[in-house]
Amino acid sequence: MSHHIIEIEHLRHVYPDGTEALHDVTFSVTHGESVAVIGANGAGKSTLLAHLNGHLLSESGEVRIGHVPVSGATLEQVRRTVGMVFQDPDDQLFMPTVREDVAFGPMNLGITGEELKRCVADALCRVDAEHLAEKAPYHLSAGEKRRVAIATVLSMSPNVLVMDEPTNGLDPYARRQLIGLLKDFRHSKIITSHDLDMVLEVCERTIVLSGGAVRADGPTREIFRDERLLRECRLEKPLSMQGCPVCGG
Repeated sequence: MSHHIIEIEHLRHVYPDGTEALHDVTFSVTHGESVAVIGANGAGKSTLLAHLNGHLLSESGEVRIGHVPVSGATLEQVRRTVGMVFQDPDDQLFMPTVREDVAFGPMNLGITGEELKRCVADALCRVDAEHLAEKAPYHLSAGEKRRVAIATVLSMSPNVLVMDEPTNGLDPYARRQLIGLLKDFRHSKIITSHDLDMVLEVCERTIVLSGGAVRADGPTREIFRDERLLRECRLEKPLSMQGCPVCGG
């Protein structure tokens, strides 16, 4: 049996206006891997993530989650395995209180009573948000919303955490808290981000997309040392790998 938890083979996606967002994308992710998907705007990153839990379904090629092909018939099973945190937390926070938002997913899986209370409490504890439980989501700061959005996913006990631009809009303290949370999550992670210093710290493997195709796939630090690749894909080294602009060191 394969030890891959995500397998993507020859995935292609064309939007109704004719734009080919993904072209012959093939890669796999094993249990416990932390993988970044990077690229310039329009490279196909968000489109790729949307296929991982069925927000978009493959027109050509195949996506398998734990050996299960992603299709209209398998969406419930797939979404129990893959937890998606969107780029904008407001897209997934819609209940009157934080507690109700975090409980929404488990309730839809049939979890009730004391088990539901434990799911919610555990998820809020993991993101250090217990004190926000009775607050309205629209009263939260950007960093608090991000933590709660992650809690709504963790409450469903996914095996894979998928995040689109997780540090976008966060202040330095909230960003550092999020990085700590991601490093503590021991299951598989797939993260898209322009925050390449965060990628360097959190993800041991990086996939580079350019024009909807995979240009490179390898150890993160090796990818970031390839200046020609980065230049051709409209990327730059993380700031922590660049020389000092003052002393040149």
